[in-house]
Amino acid sequence: MNQGWLYQERVPRDFAGWSVLAYYAKRYRHSEASVWEARIVAGEVRVEGRVVSPMYLLRAGESLCYARPPWEEPDVPLEIEVLYEDAEVLAVAKPSGLPVMPAGGFLQHTLWWQMRQRYPKEPPIPVHRLGRGTSGILLLARTAQARASLSQQLRQSTAGHKPMRKSYRALVGESDLPAQFVVDAPIGKVEHPLLGQIYAAHPQGAYAYSEGRVLGRRSGETLVEMIIATGRPHQIRIHLAVMGFPLLGDPLYGVGGQVILSEELRGSEGAEISEDERVALPGDGGYALHACQVVFQHPRTLEIMEIHCAPPTKLAW
Repeated sequence: MNQGWLYQERVPRDFAGWSVLAYYAKRYRHSEASVWEARIVAGEVRVEGRVVSPMYLLRAGESLCYARPPWEEPDVPLEIEVLYEDAEVLAVAKPSGLPVMPAGGFLQHTLWWQMRQRYPKEPPIPVHRLGRGTSGILLLARTAQARASLSQQLRQSTAGHKPMRKSYRALVGESDLPAQFVVDAPIGKVEHPLLGQIYAAHPQGAYAYSEGRVLGRRSGETLVEMIIATGRPHQIRIHLAVMGFPLLGDPLYGVGGQVILSEELRGSEGAEISEDERVALPGDGGYALHACQVVFQHPRTLEIMEIHCAPPTKLAW
């Protein structure tokens, strides 16, 4: 059992006048409205530090706090190898299955928490994310200056200036992908029956750019290298699906870069989900995706750094 957690936020302007029950039921659909009602009645949810009724009407800017009781977290791999370390920068190899940040059922079983235990005085801060099912290089900042510099490099890369380059290996099915290809399909938020919204290919989404290269082909499989300039959520998974070849074993994204839902649930916001139906979530694994190289400018020395992480056997041919 972990120690529980306080989820704190403020009421957005768009939700002024909503009841506290409607707010949580709408924003956090992983739990049914009846469950949220029981939590509010039990005093686990507070507004401005006060216990309120489920029908309390919220005002914009009010503080909300959900005190989640201790819970047992799913088992995950916790072996985190250090690839590079100095006084400003830390690069580690994240194992597949380990979330980077607390969310959902994960708190202590995250890379963020494990780094706080390993470096209790000055915990390094992740400057980018890797999906739970993705393995490989993750950069962390050990000083405020390093965090600002690395974050700026990420923003500049997304804007097209490319001071930081990230290379991945991915496995898709048998394909007719060209030897080299470019994907620039925009990525934006779409509806999801449990999470409210999730990222997918979207014509009105944000600019996203990936370059791909086929490394090898064999029966039923294609090994691909993907270099991303922008850093949109789930960009590689979405872009390869846009090309018509989702990652092998990816339960979330189908051909076209759209979220996989049953016909019963597709387009039906807030629909009931039967016990025998499982809706995929972003953290669900089963696919092979590995961050194998990161190139960036060191925040203090300004030296061009190149970090490598050997891919797992499934992606090493």
